Amino acid sequence: MSIAQNPLSVEVTLPREDVALVTVEGHLDLDTATEFQAHLANQLHHGRRHFLIDLSAVPFMDSSGMNIILRVYQEARGLPGSVHVINPTPPVRRVLDLTGVSLTVPVSAKVDEALALVDGTAPPKDARD
Repeated sequence: MSIAQNPLSVEVTLPREDVALVTVEGHLDLDTATEFQAHLANQLHHGRRHFLIDLSAVPFMDSSGMNIILRVYQEARGLPGSVHVINPTPPVRRVLDLTGVSLTVPVSAKVDEALALVDGTAPPKDARD
């Protein structure tokens, strides 16, 4: 029922061989989280170590989406790699901030900023800014 009302679109592009830019559109919730997780798992399987997750077109995210982001963060760190959230919508940013996820997973306004963090050419932003 909810999937038909709020379909999820996930597009993966590769800015570099080891970096997956995952652009998500739609509600990221219990009904759609499995699809999101499958895309991330596929990229891990293909050797991606860094994940830029663009949430600029996600109006709603529940704990299912947050858990998947945290899971891929833990897996990527062990590679070693990284996960960055890109430009979350205000409601999603609020959830990330209230739950403390944004203290663990870096949040950037633009893809270029996150790539600079991946490359180590930009200092990480203070989470309290």
